[in-house]
Parts: sequence; structure tokens; C-alpha cells
Amino acid sequence: MMHGGGGGMMHGGGMMHGGARPGLSRAGDLIDDITYGKAYDHTVVTRLLRYLKDYKGRFAIALISMIVYTLTLLAMPQLVKIAIDDLTTTRELSRLTIWLGFFIGNGLLNWGSQWLQILYMAYIGQGVLFKLRTQMFSHLQKLSLSFYDRHEVGRLMSRVQNDVTALQEVVSAGVLDITADLLTLGGIVFMLFINNAQLALITLTVLPIMVVVMAIWQRYSRTAFMRVRMAISAVNAGLQENISGARVIQSLSREDLNLQRFDDMNTANLDANIQAGRLTAGIQPATEILMGAGIMLVVIFGGMQVLDNTLTLGALVAFVLYVQRFFDPIRRLTMQYAQLQRAMAGGQRIFEVLDTEAEIVDATDATELPTIEGDIIFDHVSFEYVPDLEVLQDINLHVRPGETIALVGSTGAGKSTLVSLVARFYEIVKGTLTIDGHDIRQVTQSSLRRQIGIVLQEPFLFSGTIKENILYGRRDATDEEVFQAAKAVGAHNFIEHLEEGYDTILQERGSNLSVGQRQLVSFARAVLADPRILILDEATANVDTQTEMLIQDALRQLLRGRTSLVIAHRLSTIHDADRVIVLENGSIVETGTHQELMAKEGVYYHLYTMSYAVGDSGSSGDDKSPNAAPPDDTSS
Repeated sequence: MMHGGGGGMMHGGGMMHGGARPGLSRAGDLIDDITYGKAYDHTVVTRLLRYLKDYKGRFAIALISMIVYTLTLLAMPQLVKIAIDDLTTTRELSRLTIWLGFFIGNGLLNWGSQWLQILYMAYIGQGVLFKLRTQMFSHLQKLSLSFYDRHEVGRLMSRVQNDVTALQEVVSAGVLDITADLLTLGGIVFMLFINNAQLALITLTVLPIMVVVMAIWQRYSRTAFMRVRMAISAVNAGLQENISGARVIQSLSREDLNLQRFDDMNTANLDANIQAGRLTAGIQPATEILMGAGIMLVVIFGGMQVLDNTLTLGALVAFVLYVQRFFDPIRRLTMQYAQLQRAMAGGQRIFEVLDTEAEIVDATDATELPTIEGDIIFDHVSFEYVPDLEVLQDINLHVRPGETIALVGSTGAGKSTLVSLVARFYEIVKGTLTIDGHDIRQVTQSSLRRQIGIVLQEPFLFSGTIKENILYGRRDATDEEVFQAAKAVGAHNFIEHLEEGYDTILQERGSNLSVGQRQLVSFARAVLADPRILILDEATANVDTQTEMLIQDALRQLLRGRTSLVIAHRLSTIHDADRVIVLENGSIVETGTHQELMAKEGVYYHLYTMSYAVGDSGSSGDDKSPNAAPPDDTSS
């Protein structure tokens, strides 16, 4: 159970190992997110069809509606032809009423079928969108932390949001729209040849020119639209960075320089959009010119046939109407081509995530871990993030029930990695790690982590009320138990003085509370969950002296009766520990109490004299020397 950090020992927390994740550049991220795939990817389409199984009835209705809609479009020029020929032959105005009825009926059928198609495909598209996002969220929750070490949060967000949306757009509208356009195009060609094959061939002479124009436009527009997406991504990234780093920017008086850099990105975005706008504006007149050329050929050659009485006036009008409608589906298909490419690429990335298997899974014969005392044994444990590069080497350590162990060492020594293995966030490479005699690889992860509490240096509070955050690890607790937990760590008084008390709504990450108050709430959450093993990334490193005193009292309450592994940043925590474990280059080099290790004048003595003594020489928590609290081993 995470009490100080949400989502585990990962980004934003003090217990993430660094160096294991390959470097990913922002430019590389953008290019990856804007990849265009094939217009048709059989694997993606086949897997998408599985999601449509639940909507077979609605899809059938939408498909039939689309066919009816297409037929009504094709029928309209033919009705015009028959009506004109009938009226010019009979010259009976009374027949106008009959033909008006046909036109109104065709129009209503056209409207109704299109409405049904859009409605049911919207149901299907939103349903698939809902299912995909839910499935991705559920799957991401189960993946091992090593997956998050290798992937940027922003890129995962893009896959859940942008890629799913791109796929949903195709499912909800694109599939049937493309089918309808292809049917319309084929139907128009068929009707042209049915009415007059010679005139149809003459009319279609403009088609090769249209194909060439659209192919050239497609090539340039794809580059232009990719440039637009990259430009707006850069603008959004710059905006996010400047908002998040506002305090640092103002402290360094970087406002003008950062404004200039943002202006450059914004100008690039403007230029990219203007260029894309030019291309979009250019294709419409080109299509209109070609359509006009087709109509001109129909009028010239068709008019001559009308005069020769080899073509009726109604057929000529129908030809003109068909030619007008002939170019619309071609233009739409060209526009949808890029959409299909993005959707197929998005589908590949979505299914790539869904196909990623968790590296840490329960054994087939895994058992539930019973209530534990907290006896932890590392027996010749070694671990590596990258093959053949050991981060921990032959660790032998016995932590007795109720014992408090302080872990100290320089950056990269392996402190965070060692405590991560206890919760089985990563799988050990060699040796065994047992808790109360149970190999942690032979028990279920849920039963193990229910009895482990983790409080990070940077407290993470979720959206909701203070009470909901305290209840996060134990939803069935009563209000009285919540109050007692808060009182135990000294959080009750400040919570009661808030306007809404325990029902106070927290802003993003609890920003309407001070760092110390957020930490006390995370402590209350840990106390209420009552873990048997507590992993603590020293919680007093970022607070002032007065708040530290409150937190130290809370810590003593929190640690009482629990097996505790504490990554120590301050001397007070080390003094309270039963033993101090000194790590260096992934190995345990010294073990003992503070006094014993100081007397040895070894590694711990030098660490203390260089760092801890400076930090605890009477300065406040906010004004201490930069060396006072050695940073967590984010590179281990």
C-alpha cells in the first residue's frame, strides 16, 4: 500500500531508480506519437472486429441504413431524369404533384437512413472507445514498475487518449463513411454508363487528372499536417514546462527569455497552420475546376446528342448532377486516407500496450500470505536492471520483527532498489527473499502488498477529500477510526481547523496543504491501513524544523510495533533506528548502531562527517546545507 506516493516507486516519487530507462528525447516522442501507418492494417482491423461483436445488431442496422442512404443519393438524379422526360413528353402540370411526392419521399428516406447510420455508429464508436480505455487503464494498473521505467508518462497518456480517439473516429464514422463513398463512387460510374456509355467515357477523361492532383496534394498535405501536429505538441510541451516551473523561472528572472522561446515555438505553429491552410484552400478550387471541366464536357457533347435526339434532356440533366456528385467522394476519400493511417498507427500502439505482459506475475501455485510478524531475510540476493550489470550484489540481511532499520549510503548505493524488492516491485535475479519464512515469489502480490506500507519523501494525495485520502488503503474504516488515525500522527488538529474539516476538497496533489500537512495526512493513511512492514523514504527532508518535530513524533507512533525499513536522510532518524545498514556500490559494507559505526571510523563515519553532521548542525529544515540530506539513490 502506497501512503506517501501514488502509483508506486515511480515518477515523481523519491524511490524511483534512474539510469535503467533508455533516454528518450522529446523530438523522438513527438515523432513516435505522429507516426502514420498503413491505410489498412489487417492485424489491427481483425482485432478491432472483436470489439464489434457486442454491437452486431446495431452495426447491421447502421450498415443497412448506409446502403439505403447511398441508394437515395444515387436515386435523386435518376428521379430528376425520369421526371423531366415524363413532363416534357406528357406536358401535364398535374403530374408535378406526383413527382413532388417522390422527391419528398426520397428526401425523407435519405434523412432517416443517415440519421440511423450516424446514431448507431456513434453508439458503437463510443462503446468501443469506452471499452478500449477501460481495458488499457486496467492493464496499465497491472504492469510491472519496470515498464514505467522504460516509458514516459506523457507517451502513455497519448496512447490512452489520442490513439484511442483516433481509432474511435474511424470506428464511429470512418468505416461506413469510406464504404459509403466507395459505393457512391461505384454507383455513379454505373449510372453514367447505364444512361449513356459514350458520354460516360468522355466525362471520365478528367478522372486521371483528378487522381494525379489528389496524389500530389496528399503527399504535400501529409507533411504539412504532420508539421502542424509536431508544432502544437511543442507548444503544449513548452506551456506545460513553463507553468510547472513558474517558481524557478521567476526566481531566475527568466520570464523574458522564456517568453521569446515560447514565441518562437508559437510562431512555428502559426506558420505550420498557415501552410496547411494554404494546401487545404488550394484543393477545393482544383476540385471545382475539374468538376467544371467534367460538366462542360457533358454539356457540350451531351447537348449535341440532345439536339440529335440521341439523348433526352432528362438524361443530360442527370449526367450533370452525377458529375457534380462524382468528385465529392473522391475528395472525402483523400481526406480520410490520412485519418486511416493515423488510426492504424494508433491501433498498433494501443495493442502493443495491451499485448505487453507484466514482468512480475503470481506463480500458478501462489498462496495467500497469512498475517505476518515482519521477519525479513535477504539470502544472497542480487539484482540487476540491465543484464550483466548488478545493482545489488550478494545481499545478506536479517530484519527481525518490529525492528527499525536505517539504510544509508551515497547516491546510487542501492537503497531504493533494496526496499523495492521487499514489496516485489522488481524480481530478484539471484538468491531468495523471505518474509516470515515465505518466499515472496510463492505468495500472491496482493496479499503481500496489503501488509506493506510505503510512505514516500514527496507525499502524494489524490483528488477528493482529506477523509477519502486517509481511507484510501482501507475503505471500510469508520469515521472514528479515521479520527483516531489522524490523532495518532498529530494531523487531527490542523484538519479540524480547516473550513470543511475532513471534508475539505484537496486541490491537485493536495497543493492547498503545506508539505508537512500533506505528509501528516499520508502518515494517517498508513496508520489506518496498519501495515506490518513499513518502508519509509525519510519524510522530514523537505520540511522546516517545527514541522519536522511534529512529523518525528508521528514517525515514532507510525514505526511502533512494525518492521520498518527507512531510507535515512536525517540524523534524528538514524539515532532512533535499531540498526544502521550502510550500502556502497550495491553491497552492504557496514552494519551497527550509530555509535558503533562512528567508533569504527569507516564508510559511515565519512558519510556522517561529510553530510549528516552538516545537515543537523542546527540549521532549519528549509535553510539547511544542500549536503544535509543526501538525495535518494535515483540512479540505483
